[in-house]
Amino acid sequence: QLQLVESGGGLVQPGGSLKLSCAASGWSLDYYVVGWFRQAPGKEREGVSCLPSMSGEEGTTYYTDSVKGRFTISRDNAKNTVHLQMDSLKPEDTGIYYCAADFLTGCPTLATTGILSDQGTWGQGTQVSVSS
Repeated sequence: QLQLVESGGGLVQPGGSLKLSCAASGWSLDYYVVGWFRQAPGKEREGVSCLPSMSGEEGTTYYTDSVKGRFTISRDNAKNTVHLQMDSLKPEDTGIYYCAADFLTGCPTLATTGILSDQGTWGQGTQVSVSS
């Protein structure tokens, strides 16, 4: 069974950078669509970015408008990990960041709906705080 563990969160000043990692075990992430989500205090969870599976049949890479040009999602196949590079961070990027992987749901559907199939898995989250 696929398991996901996020890491890389922390406290950073506005304009700074963080690189989040979503490490998988139990199965190869190559076959999964992987998404990053965030939830700010008092707000609903938001889809941030989404990466199609290696087969490429499940859509295209997606970024929500507020992070376009600042965030980059990528795979490290050797480490069975998906990264989210976050640059030019803003206070409004603060929140708990979660990754999710789904074998059936495509991209951007995974990110725009946040709904996983019965072949999907969530990680436990990592806190990102952007403050001076």
